[in-house]
Amino acid sequence: MIQTKDIIELTDTYGANNYHPLPIVISKAEGVWVEDPEGNRYMDLLSAYSAVNQGHRHPKIINALIDQANRVTLTSRAFHSDQLGPWYEKVAKLTNKEMVLPMNTGAEAVETAIKTVRRWAYDVKKVEANRAEIIVCEDNFHGRTMGSVSMSSNEEYKRGFGPMLPGIVVIPYGDLEALKAAITPNTAAFILEPIQGEAGINIPPAGYLKEAFEV
Repeated sequence: MIQTKDIIELTDTYGANNYHPLPIVISKAEGVWVEDPEGNRYMDLLSAYSAVNQGHRHPKIINALIDQANRVTLTSRAFHSDQLGPWYEKVAKLTNKEMVLPMNTGAEAVETAIKTVRRWAYDVKKVEANRAEIIVCEDNFHGRTMGSVSMSSNEEYKRGFGPMLPGIVVIPYGDLEALKAAITPNTAAFILEPIQGEAGINIPPAGYLKEAFEV
């Protein structure tokens, strides 16, 4: 079996240098435990940035994947899926929303949110064309797409990628008065993380999220 050192060497040689992973290769996983090719075990406290909070290879999820793969591998949105409608209903009721629009990743969700709130600002709020503003917080991390990078306050993340998306207003995290001061007739939305993770575990003051929502 190919060893950790060789796998990392292949990755560094042939993979674009856009990430700095830990020098650990995961070849097996179950529950909270992962294992490298040499058989060393590690407790996974990262959970793929929450994507596997349910644990690796959860039997209920594995069985659902196998069942679906045995029936239909994939349908594009050009067709209806027998699973999508019922899933929409379940998620809408769970979140108490009228409708839902699922995305694969957090960055996709943020990009879709940007498009949604801008369209709302122009069509409903009647903001002048191309003047909509989105308020974000310092030290945020919403992904690596252009829209997400444009919202970052980390200049290194933006280096070499300009020009950035216009209409982004950055305020301190957890500062309600700064939020109030930043809102203008052109404001389309306030996008933030309930708990920041990229800049450390930043938790807003008690009641901040509720008060920000009410603002």
